[in-house]
Amino acid sequence: MQSNPVGGDAGHGANGQAPAHVLVVDDDPTVAEVVAGYLDRAGHDVARAADGPSALARFARRRPDLVVLDLMLPGMDGFEVCRRMREQGGPVPVIMLTARGDEEDRVLGLETGADDYVTKPFSPRELVLRVGSVLRRARLPVPVPGTSPAAGVLRTAALSLDPAARRATREGAELALTLREFDLLAFFLRHPGRAFSREELMSEVWGWDFGDLSTVTVHVRRLRAKIEHDPARPRLIQTVWGVGYRLAEPEDMAAGGSAGAGAGRPPRDTRPAPGAEGVPDTPAGTSASSPDTPPRSPDTPPGSRRSARP
Repeated sequence: MQSNPVGGDAGHGANGQAPAHVLVVDDDPTVAEVVAGYLDRAGHDVARAADGPSALARFARRRPDLVVLDLMLPGMDGFEVCRRMREQGGPVPVIMLTARGDEEDRVLGLETGADDYVTKPFSPRELVLRVGSVLRRARLPVPVPGTSPAAGVLRTAALSLDPAARRATREGAELALTLREFDLLAFFLRHPGRAFSREELMSEVWGWDFGDLSTVTVHVRRLRAKIEHDPARPRLIQTVWGVGYRLAEPEDMAAGGSAGAGAGRPPRDTRPAPGAEGVPDTPAGTSASSPDTPPRSPDTPPGSRRSARP
């Protein structure tokens, strides 16, 4: 592990948020102590583990509300720990810590099921704020069965989403969505037909004004894999070249055969005329603002990213 992996920002006391049980998994005792200290001062109950097996044992004994998980662990890396936690306990929010600069590792962490990652060195105050943001979304109230108002349910084509019950279905089958995937789908369903940039989605869905935009790209890809009949040719969540993403309007879904509809004409080509700039899914190693640079696939992570600090 690298030295001084945590920044030196001053911390804050409890912010009034209900305490959460947070599991911090890091083999560097300095990092674990600093992160645990900041989370403790924010009012959370913190448990610590220094490796994958001990983290899984703690997870099995008491399921945490959130896990702060280092990627570079001895013996069993954070990817495997995250996979096994998902198998044991379902969608517990996970924020990964990594000292690696390789974008593929960061993307793999998100694809494994992490809700976000923070790259070392990092500000512990920023980490506490991100933990709080994830917990607030995870703690949306779940009503007593049968009391959820029908007006609150979002529907389009074969998709149905109940924000209060945190439940989404496709053609009657329940979808296993992570916290962020659920929030992203809910946001799209509330704004059908409107295109959003990744910056807007990060602000509106994640609640952050800065961060790595590949976080949005990966979550769109994961969501497509769960709601599209053919994720390689998405018809529900469309890429709008030069802008970002949009949820197809009902008439586009019906015409394009999405969500179980019969064969029909292909969806409208939403790409701008040649010369437009700002491709939303530029392949790694190229500029996200290069004109006329088509992506390898609708969701190849971008090579450029915004600063992790404001």
